Amino acid sequence: MNRFFVCFALIVFAVFSCRSSLVFCEESSDETLPNIVVIFIDDMGYADIGPFGAGVSTPNLDRMGKEGRRFTNFIVPSAVCSASRSALMTGCIHRRVGISGALGPRVPMGLDPAEETIAEICKKKNYATACFGKWHLGDHPEFWPLAQGFDEYFGLPYSNDMWPYHPENPSGYPPLQFVEGNERLPEIVTPEIQKNMTTWYTERAVKFIEENKDRPFFVYLPHSMVHVPLFVSEKFEGKSGQGLFGDVVMEVDWSVGQILETLERLNLDEKTLVVFTADNGPWLSYGNHAGSAVPFREGKGTSFEGGIREPTLFRWPGKISADSECDQLASTIDLLPTIARLIGTPLPEKKIDGKDIRPLMFGEADAVSPHEAFPIYYDRQLQAVRDNRWKLVFPHQSRTMSGQGQGKDGTPGKYVNRQIPLSLFDLQNDIGETTDVLEQHPEIVKRLQGAADAIRADLGDGNNMGPGVRPARRIQN
Repeated sequence: MNRFFVCFALIVFAVFSCRSSLVFCEESSDETLPNIVVIFIDDMGYADIGPFGAGVSTPNLDRMGKEGRRFTNFIVPSAVCSASRSALMTGCIHRRVGISGALGPRVPMGLDPAEETIAEICKKKNYATACFGKWHLGDHPEFWPLAQGFDEYFGLPYSNDMWPYHPENPSGYPPLQFVEGNERLPEIVTPEIQKNMTTWYTERAVKFIEENKDRPFFVYLPHSMVHVPLFVSEKFEGKSGQGLFGDVVMEVDWSVGQILETLERLNLDEKTLVVFTADNGPWLSYGNHAGSAVPFREGKGTSFEGGIREPTLFRWPGKISADSECDQLASTIDLLPTIARLIGTPLPEKKIDGKDIRPLMFGEADAVSPHEAFPIYYDRQLQAVRDNRWKLVFPHQSRTMSGQGQGKDGTPGKYVNRQIPLSLFDLQNDIGETTDVLEQHPEIVKRLQGAADAIRADLGDGNNMGPGVRPARRIQN
C-alpha cells in the first residue's frame, strides 16, 4: 500500500511539473502552446537601441529589456543577409544549407524547400504562420515563404536597395516589387512607397495576431529597415533629433510597441515569446545612414564582433525573468531547436547545428553556453572560430573603413581590404578585438585549431565543400 501511494505521488508530481515547468511536455495542447514572435532587423548595430547603449529614444525596446532578458553575447554565423537568414530559419550554419552572401534578383537558386524551417516546425503543432517583411532566401516562388511553411506572406523578396535607384549600380537591378502570397504585385516600389514599409509590415503582423488569437501562432517580422536606403513615415520624420537613421530606429521601436500592445490587449502576453534580434551589424560605409557597433570592431561584411554580435532581447512575462541579462554565447541558429523543444516537436531529420538554449533563456542556475566551438564563415571561407571567451581568427582579407572617408546621406564611402593574420582574441578582457594574444595562449590556439579542423572536415572551407554541406536548390530560368 505504501508503495502504491509513493508511485501515485510521483505521478502527480510529474504531471504537475509538466504543466508548470518552463520546459513544455511533448503532448502540449493548443491552450498551453506558446505563441512565437521573431522580430528580425536588417543591418542593425549592437549599439543602435536603448537597452544596448543607443542615444535614440526606444521606449518599447527599453520595455522589452526591462520586462525580459538581454542577451549580450548573441551572434549570427555570417555578417551578410541571405546567409544569416538561412541560418535563422533552419537552425544550421548557413554553409550547411548551401547559402552564402546576399542573393540578388532573379538569381536561379535559393534555400532548398526540403530544408525544415521554424515555420514548418510550428506547423507540426497546427500553428498559424506568417512572414511580413524582407525574405531574401531566393527570388522565385519555389523559394518564397509559402513554400517554406508559412501560411501568409507580404513583403520584399530581397533587399530594398536592389532596385534602379541604387547609388552605385542603378542599371544592375530590375524594378522592385512587393510579393503577396505567391504573386509579385504589379505596382513598382518607389521612394514614396518605401516610406510606408515599416508601417505596412507592422499593421499586417498586428492583423494576423488578432485573427489568430484563439490558436497558437508564429509571426516572423523581418523588417527591411534599417538597411539602406533609409525611409521613414511622416509620423517619425525629423522626430529623433539624430538624423534620418535615428528617425528610422524610432519607427522600428514603434513597430515593436504595436506588437507588445496587441499582445497585451488580447491577453496573450503570458502566452507569447517575443524575440528581437538582427541579421548582421551596421553597414559602416554608409556613414550617417549606418548604425553603430560600439564597442565592437568593424561591422557588416566582416567576421569581427561588430559584424556578427547583435542586440538581442527575449521577452515572455511570467516565464523569463524581468530585467535580466545573459552573457553566454548563443546564436540565431539556436532559435529553431529551442522553439521545437518548447512546443514539443521533434527536431528536423537532417542535421542541424543549433542548440536548445532554454536554460539560458530561463536563467537556470549555472547555465552555460552549449557552443564549445562556433564557426564564423564569410562567403565560403571559415574566417574564425569562437567559444564563450576566446576567438581564433584565421588569415583572410577583411574590409574596413578605417582611415577612409565616410559615406553621407545615402552615398557610401569606399572600403579598403586589409590582410588579417592568424590571431587570438580574449573577448572577456578585450571586447574590441584590439590585442592579439596568440603567443600567450598556445593551448587555446591548439584547442580551437582542432575544432576548426573538425568543422572543415564536415563543412569544408573555400571551394572545398565538405560532406556535411547540403547544396542550395537551383532552378532553370
